[in-house]
Amino acid sequence: MVLNDYEFDPKYSKSVAYFSMEFAIHQALKIYSGGLGFLAGSHMRSAYDLRQNILGVGILWSYGYYDQTRSEDRSLRAEFIRKHYYFLEDLGVQATVNIHSQDVHIKALYLPPDVFSSAPLILLTTDIPENDFLARTITHKLYDANEETRISQEIVLGIGGVKVLEALKQKIDIYHMNEGHALPLVYELYSKYRDMEIVKSKVVFTTHTPEDAGNEQHNIYLLHKFGFFNGLDLETVRSITMVSDDTFNLTVGALRSSKITNAVSKFHGEVANRMWQDCEGRSEIIYITNAQNRRYWTDKGMLSALDEHEDYALVGRKKHLKRLLFNVVADQTGKVLDPDVLTIVWARRFAEYKRPGLLKYDFQRFKKLLESTERPIQVIWAGKPYPFDTNAVNAFNELIHISHGFKNMAVLVGYELDLSAILKKGSDVWLNTPRVSREASGTSGMTASMNGSIHFSTEDGWHPEFAKHGVNSFTIHTLDHSKPTEVQDYEDNKNMMDILENEIIPMYYDKPEQWTQMMKTAMRDVIPAFDSGRMVHEYYTKMYGC
Repeated sequence: MVLNDYEFDPKYSKSVAYFSMEFAIHQALKIYSGGLGFLAGSHMRSAYDLRQNILGVGILWSYGYYDQTRSEDRSLRAEFIRKHYYFLEDLGVQATVNIHSQDVHIKALYLPPDVFSSAPLILLTTDIPENDFLARTITHKLYDANEETRISQEIVLGIGGVKVLEALKQKIDIYHMNEGHALPLVYELYSKYRDMEIVKSKVVFTTHTPEDAGNEQHNIYLLHKFGFFNGLDLETVRSITMVSDDTFNLTVGALRSSKITNAVSKFHGEVANRMWQDCEGRSEIIYITNAQNRRYWTDKGMLSALDEHEDYALVGRKKHLKRLLFNVVADQTGKVLDPDVLTIVWARRFAEYKRPGLLKYDFQRFKKLLESTERPIQVIWAGKPYPFDTNAVNAFNELIHISHGFKNMAVLVGYELDLSAILKKGSDVWLNTPRVSREASGTSGMTASMNGSIHFSTEDGWHPEFAKHGVNSFTIHTLDHSKPTEVQDYEDNKNMMDILENEIIPMYYDKPEQWTQMMKTAMRDVIPAFDSGRMVHEYYTKMYGC
């Protein structure tokens, strides 16, 4: 079956199946939670732009991640609403996987390339009449909180994905695991080839995070019981995975099962190599810095003004985009913001290490900034905490509570692709505050920079590869990221507030021409280095063809 509707560029003719738990392709297709999905979505867009022989394999989540709304007291409410997609095509093929000694049927749906201008996408679902209720729930919710459901989801993605591709008669040269969720595909391939060296020659792996939550691990007996290893006996599993104890780490399994691994920024490459230096039998870890698709994310009016060297038009367009953002703010919060006022946005997945509340760490200093009338600021937060992470939800709700006391502070809900784009286009400063070495890449600042929003960040992820302080961005210099977290938070907050008060705010109000020049430099410097066209080309030359 032919799934691509375009002729492949000969440079990219090797066939690749890109496995990912989530894809952020379009606002209408709610099968993503955050950065991993945003990255996979831009990978598919740029693969389409460059006419690469690649197709995505993911899961059709019946209820998505969750719908972020508000309770009566305006705090966060997570709702799970069944989704229906009439633009997906039924491919008429099914596969069966064995989960916990039960056959589970998988149906494949197809997102054609011409619907959202992306590489073709195969989406798997168990939510079909052929399965019992429990089996149907496997593909209900992305990142289900139940451990056994999560394991089942990974079996569906990895083993089910390979079987569906075979049913579709797709000849695949390379299986790309975007994070370790699809690891069971390795054991399906091993069942076919019975030689790990052959399997490794066909598998590549992208590791995305140094965080424990992103390096999933389970009891090996539980995994075996559920069929994670595709029916292989435990002695064989231990032999081919080199795991002798009872805890099985998916990242370690993927590192040992692939011919090559990539980290997602230069700094993350250093962190990952240190992190896994004692992992015997692992593949080489190189780095390919994440990127985002310029065609999808950049405002055409901003780009036109930049290309035509019309500063007046650029500033005017930015103010228009700010008004569009402020319409959303007014609708959600009843607050009317001013397009002439410096607007700072912090928006991404709410996680502790990303420190969404760092700006308010010294609350009196933060309050003084918000109450200033001479050089006012406006601050907007948005992002989705994991709905079952009480600390993350509480951090989100605390910001909502604080915002009730300020007319120029807002917290938005519904953080998905469309709102993300509105925030990036309508902000003046894009604030990024992860603890150094904890953010593998981060990509939200790339798309903000594409739209003339100045990236203001700690020295983590992609930022050091891009940043020229005071020229195209601002950097919160970290003195020593090995210090205790409370010391890091204190020092990073102080450094951040010093830069905000002494450099950013004065430049915005007192030197508007310099600010405009900085916007233009950011927009120019972020392309082509952080456009995903560069990234997907590097995957072919450094990973798939090696």
